Amino acid sequence: MPWPIVGNTFQLPKNKPWIYFEEISKRMNAPVITYWIGRNPTVWINDAWAASEIMDKRAAIYASRPRMIVFGELSTGQTNLVSMYYGDRWRVHRKLTHMGVGLQHVRSYSGFQDNESKVVALDLLKTPDNYVMHFERYAASVVSIIGFGRRISTPSDPIITEVIAVMQRAGELNVPGTSFPMLLETFPILARFPNWMAPWKHGLGGGKGRGRNFYYALTEEAVRQNTHPECYSRKLWDEAPKYDLSNAEISSLTGNLFGAGSDTSSSTLITFVLACCAFPEALVKAHEELDRVVGPNRSPSLDDDLPYVRAFVKEVFRWRSVAIIGGQPHAPIADDVWNGYLIPKNTWVQGNVWAIHHHDREFPDPDRFCPDRYFKDHPLYRPFPNDKGYMTFGWGRRVCAGQGLAEQGTTLSVARLLWGFNIKKALDKSTGKEVAVDINAYTNGLNMRPQPFDCRWIPRSDEIRKTIEREGRQALEDLAQYDGETQYRMSTFYKQEKLIEGKVPANDEKRR
Repeated sequence: MPWPIVGNTFQLPKNKPWIYFEEISKRMNAPVITYWIGRNPTVWINDAWAASEIMDKRAAIYASRPRMIVFGELSTGQTNLVSMYYGDRWRVHRKLTHMGVGLQHVRSYSGFQDNESKVVALDLLKTPDNYVMHFERYAASVVSIIGFGRRISTPSDPIITEVIAVMQRAGELNVPGTSFPMLLETFPILARFPNWMAPWKHGLGGGKGRGRNFYYALTEEAVRQNTHPECYSRKLWDEAPKYDLSNAEISSLTGNLFGAGSDTSSSTLITFVLACCAFPEALVKAHEELDRVVGPNRSPSLDDDLPYVRAFVKEVFRWRSVAIIGGQPHAPIADDVWNGYLIPKNTWVQGNVWAIHHHDREFPDPDRFCPDRYFKDHPLYRPFPNDKGYMTFGWGRRVCAGQGLAEQGTTLSVARLLWGFNIKKALDKSTGKEVAVDINAYTNGLNMRPQPFDCRWIPRSDEIRKTIEREGRQALEDLAQYDGETQYRMSTFYKQEKLIEGKVPANDEKRR
C-alpha cells in the first residue's frame, strides 16, 4: 500500500527497479500494476500483450507525456519532441524528425553506415582491446554525418569524450528511485527553489541552456560551412521559417539524433559482444551461414539472404534491451478503461521492457541467448504480438523515430563482425584459462550497457583479414568527403562563441 504523500517511493530498490516491478507483477499474477511515486500513480506494464493492447492498439490515446519535473520542466520541456505533450507542435517535431531519420531516408544512409562499420572492423584488427571506443566512434559518426555532414574519425573527438558522457550520465539519473534528481517527482515543490539554494537541482535547470546552445551552434556551423548540403541541419534551417522554429527547438531536433542514436547503438553492440562470449554455441550457425552465402572475399551486405544472422540481431535487441523501461513514460490524453481498470488522463504509463522480454511465456529460458527461438519450427518459438519479436523501441506514436536506422546499422555491424571474427572470452594471464563473463553485470541507467569486460577478437581466416584491411582502406577513402572538425566543445562553449538566444549568422539572416 502507498504511504501518505510519498506513495511507494521509499519502497523502491536502489538498483534496477525494473526487476522489482517484474517480481511484483509475477507475485500478484498481474500483467499491469500501479505504483505510486509521491501522489502520482505510475502504471507499469509487464506483459507484451498488455503493452500491445494499451500502447499500440490504442496509440491515439496513449500518445502524450505526463507532467515530468526532472526531464521535462527542468530540462528541455516543451521544446523537445521527447518530453513534449501530444498536439500540433508535437506533430510538427515528429514530421521534422522523420525528415532526418524516417524510414524513407534510412536506406539512403546505408552507404556511409556500411563504410563506418567497415572502419570498425579495420580498427578491431589494430586495437581490439579498444572495442568499446570503436563502437562509440562508429555510432556517433553515423549520426554526426546525418545531422551535420561531418564524420567523427577518432575516439578523442569532443562529441564522444563529452556529449556521449553527458548522455550516459543523464541515463543514469533517469531511473525511479529515492535519490535526487528523480526524488523531485515525489516532492515537486522542491523544483520551485532557486538554483543557488537548491543543490538537488545542480545540473538540471541551471544547465539546460548549455546543451541547447551547443547543438544550435553545431547546426549553425554545418549550415555556414556547407559541409554537406543534404545534411539534416541544412534541412532544418530551410524549414525553420515555415514552422517558426526557435533556436531551442532546432537544438533539440539535432541533439536528439545523438540522444537516440549514439549511446544506445554502441551499447547494443557491446551487448552483442557479451552474448558472443557467453553463448559461443550461438555463433556456429552464423558462421556456417556467412561462409556459405558470403565467403571470405567480401563482407556481408544488406542484400544478402541471412535469416539466421537476422534472427541473431533480433535476439540481441531482445536479450538485453538498452532502453530497459521503454524510454520516457506515455500518458493518455483522456481517461481510458482497460480490462475493467481505469487509467486516468495524464497518468504515467511505463512499459517494462525487461519484464516483457524475459517473460517465459513468450521467451522460454529467457536469459539464454538463442537466435533459433525466432524460427517457428524450434521448440523455444512462441507467438508474439508483433512481427519483429521484440519491443525494444517503444510503442505507438511515441515509438523511437530512429528505429529503422538503428536496426539497419545493427544488422550491418553484427553481420560484419560475425563474419570477420571469432569473438571469445579473454584469457587469464596467469592460468591461460578463459575468464567468465557475467551476463547480469549491467549499469543501472535508463539506457543500460554491460559493465566493462575484456574479450578476444580473432580474425576467422587470413583471407578474411585481408578483406577487412582492403575494405577498410576503401571505406576511409569513400568517407573522406565527410572529414572535418568542429570548433565547438560542450565544456567550454560559452568561452568560444556567443551564438545564443535568437542570434543568427550574418550570411543567413533571412532564416527568421
